[in-house]
Parts: sequence; C-alpha cells; structure tokens
Amino acid sequence: MHGDKAMDAGAMGRVSYGTAPGGSQQTGVQRVDPQQAEPSIDSASVEAAARDTLRCEIEGLQALQSEIGEAFVAAVRLFLGVKGRVVVTGMGKSGHIGCKIAATLASTGTPSLFVHPAEASHGDLGMIARDDAVLAISNSGETAELSDIIAYTRRFQIPLVAITGQRDTTLGRNSDLVLRLPMAPEACPHGLAPTTSTTATLALGDALAVAMLKQRGFTAEAFRLFHPGGKLGQRLMLVSDLMHSGDELPLCMQTRPMNEAIVVMTSRRFGCIAALDDAGRLVGMVTDGDLRRHMGPDLLGLPVCAVMTRDPISVPPDLLAASALEIMNRRAITALLVTEADRPVGIVHIHDLLRAGVA
Repeated sequence: MHGDKAMDAGAMGRVSYGTAPGGSQQTGVQRVDPQQAEPSIDSASVEAAARDTLRCEIEGLQALQSEIGEAFVAAVRLFLGVKGRVVVTGMGKSGHIGCKIAATLASTGTPSLFVHPAEASHGDLGMIARDDAVLAISNSGETAELSDIIAYTRRFQIPLVAITGQRDTTLGRNSDLVLRLPMAPEACPHGLAPTTSTTATLALGDALAVAMLKQRGFTAEAFRLFHPGGKLGQRLMLVSDLMHSGDELPLCMQTRPMNEAIVVMTSRRFGCIAALDDAGRLVGMVTDGDLRRHMGPDLLGLPVCAVMTRDPISVPPDLLAASALEIMNRRAITALLVTEADRPVGIVHIHDLLRAGVA
C-alpha cells in the first residue's frame, strides 16, 4: 500500500497505514517501544484476573456435567453407527475448537474432518457425503455462515448434531440432536470474548471422543497406529518393533557343550543365549553371570543344561516396549527373550530401547 513503512519484527514502533491528503501520516495501533521502560502493572490484579478466569471456566465445566444425559448418549450412538465420517464445522472461535475436536476424534478411532462453513458455501459441501454425520458448533445457534451446511444436511438427510447454547435457534430447531452448552457467563469481563463457552465446547468434544473410544474398545496398539511420531509414538512402540530375530537370535540346544554355546554368545553380542529342547521350546538361558558362577576347568565340556538358568523370563512380541523396559529395570537384567507358544522369536536388549527413546 502507498505510504506503508517496512517494520522490523524486533522494532515495535508506530504502525503506518498510509498517507492522508496533505501529507499527514495516518497511524494505527500504538506499539510498545522496546527502548521504553517496562510497563508498570499491578501483580495482585493480574493474578486475581487469572484466578477469576479459571474459576469462571471451572464453574462452566461443572454446569456442563449436568447437561450430560440422553441426548449425549444418543449422539454417541449416532456417531458410532455412521458408515462415513463425523464432519465437524463451526465459525470463528467455534471453528478453531471444531478443528481440535475433529483431530481428537480422528486420532481415537472415529474418522473425522473439519469443514469450514464459509468454504462449504463455495464448493466444500462436496466434502460431506451421504454416509457422514455433521457436528455443527455455534454457541448462539444463529451463525449465518452455517445456513448452507444446515440446508444441505436437511436436503440429503444427513444426520446433524448441534453443540449450542440454545435449543430454540435456527441451528437447534434444524438439528436431529442438540448437545446444549450451559448458560454460564464468559470469563471476559465484558461478556463478549468466547472463553467459558469455548472451554465447555472443547471439553464436550473430548467427552464424545473418549466415550466413543471406550465403546469401540480402542486399544493402545490402535492408538499407536495413528501416533507413530514423537514421544508418544516412542512410548507406544511394541517389543516386536525393536526386537532382533532370525539369524540374529542366540540359540543353542540344551544338550550341546558349553564351548559351542560360548561361540554363539560371542558372535551375537547380547551377553546371553537361549537354550532349547528337542521341540525348539525355550527351556533355559545362559548369561554372562551364569558363566562366572560356573567358571572352572570343566566349564567348556559341560552341557548347556548344566549351566543354564531354567524357565527364564520372556515376553510376547505385542508387549509395549515401555513395559519391557520396566521389567528389565525391576529384574536388573539387560536383555529379554521374546516368545510365541514357548518358542523364541526374538530378543530385545536394553540398548535397543534406549536408542529408540523409550525411556
């Protein structure tokens, strides 16, 4: 724009919006000059405002609890029966909350997406299919931008669930189910900025997601499929994701001499070897500690069964890696054999877990 001044992000000066006739400069919001002294604030009033906000929103959540009943159960039943997705929509702050609700639903086993109501009026209505259900959010129930989505769901008989503060509104009257928000005051001192209402909406979305998660029997393993990255993904890794298998396994028949077992132990570098019976079942384990306890001139000629620790602890491949690490720490061991039907299928070392960030 003519007359605009470039402003460095670190130099918070006066914002110029242009030049007025006659050369006088029009200015916008006064920014804080970093060269000026820090503003003087009343610490007590700041803390009081924060506590008042939290108290107000807590009271709103407590009021929301009384709204949970038949309509909530019906909404859960409806969403669980949907063959398609739960399409969440909302405008403004309700839209921001709706994006989070859609993300939470999708990550906990309920296919979901967010459709912006304004974009819906310009082609994105095509994202809503007949097998879907719509969750529309509007505290007032009169958000004009939702009108096309409401009409679309009524025309094609797509289930519509409303999260709103009033049933007797355009959204409430045209919805199949209404999840009512409590008539609780906003934390904003002017009663204008969405605060208590958006917190309640977010909590209600979480309640829907968790209720459906439990009804689906959604497991930690299923959750891991949708969260492979980051610390959460590391915590949800399975032993099977990290174990060594195949030719890496240190195995030996229990009847073989210890000189052969030690060669295998040395080549595999796990500090242990699994002892098997004739059927290939795990019957024992020889560790570095067992070698030290049986150290003597006859050690190399002894059969493995004479040195091994019988019935060693083993874990299934679908055990969480974090649980395997807890077992290692509790038992003061550095490796665990992984078995299926009493037969070794893998081995996991504590270093594998630490490298994967499981700790």
